[in-house]
Amino acid sequence: MARLSRPLSPTMFLRRNAGKTIPLVAVISLAVMLVQSIIALINSIPLSIRTIYRYTDRFLVVSPRLDPSLTTKLVKKATTGAPVPIERVMLARGSNAQVKSIVGKWPFFVLGLSQDDMTYYLARQGATGIEGRRPIDGKPEIMVSEPVARNLHLKLGDPVLKPDDSDNFSRFPVKLVGIIKCDRWLMLSNKKYFADTQPIPIDIALICTKDLRDQAKYGAWAKKKMKGDFALLLTYEEIEKQSMEMFEVLYKLIDAVIGILVLVISIMMGMLMNIYQLQRLVEFGLLQAIGLTKRQLFRRVLTESVIVIIGGWLIGLVVSRIVLVTLKSSLMDPHAFALDLADPMAMSYTVPVPIAILLVALGTIWLRFRKFDPVAVVERRIV
Repeated sequence: MARLSRPLSPTMFLRRNAGKTIPLVAVISLAVMLVQSIIALINSIPLSIRTIYRYTDRFLVVSPRLDPSLTTKLVKKATTGAPVPIERVMLARGSNAQVKSIVGKWPFFVLGLSQDDMTYYLARQGATGIEGRRPIDGKPEIMVSEPVARNLHLKLGDPVLKPDDSDNFSRFPVKLVGIIKCDRWLMLSNKKYFADTQPIPIDIALICTKDLRDQAKYGAWAKKKMKGDFALLLTYEEIEKQSMEMFEVLYKLIDAVIGILVLVISIMMGMLMNIYQLQRLVEFGLLQAIGLTKRQLFRRVLTESVIVIIGGWLIGLVVSRIVLVTLKSSLMDPHAFALDLADPMAMSYTVPVPIAILLVALGTIWLRFRKFDPVAVVERRIV
């Protein structure tokens, strides 16, 4: 009896005609799911790149550009008059390697550190332990973090750098002896091995601030102070900026695609709404004949449309979350790729979908009731 106490409730028709309501909700949900999933997956590309190089936010890299004699001078200039306290300067050697990103192979750097610096470096990166052991000084051995091991499908004892691998070159096979328990991408070897096998004795400097929160501030200060010097300075903020600029054109194309998609969906939903309302002409005629004004009738239908559209949008967000969780566990995680399940940009891109559909629905409803004649309906002139 309670459900019949409000026979003119806007939800009454929706509940009693689920066969007509559910398809509308499903179309809106699928549109929202499609938009959010596409944007989240596209955003995973620059996000994965930033995740790969996030380890650089713990230090400033100063490289002397192939001149070994400049390292000491550059370090002195970069640390003199620093606006924040400097805790440690590590001199490292290294080698290039390749990891797998969503868009193909991506360059990565193998750091060769002394044992003392290695201890400090692991603590600064938040490592909690090592499966296996550290590389021995002078030996062709390496450690990688858990994401790198998953990404390259490595296990203890596997060669990481090899003489016959142009992407991961080393004069001798460098075997994996330890897997670092850390969520950051790290590849660590011992400095002496690279010092013994590299013809040019070039040290790069990793300069660390005492307070991690000051690292970005110090990096910006050092880049400004040393602008024009014969040195390469690298900060995480620069990598982050470059990753966004790299995909600037791609995002413009996505905006165009999403705009076309919203337009097509809105037109399609307008057509469905028109058919949906056309099937209810007799109902509208009878309701107006028993005393409902056009304003009341319009408000009733508008409320129904809002419920359907908002309901479809919310369900679409839930379905999209399920799809993204499935993709993350089955596709992204096994390769250590990054995917933000709560991507705010992906969420914001879904907002135009219900708004556009609601505007089309409003226009359709207004056109339907502007010249609506309830007498014609009651007399069965329009059925």
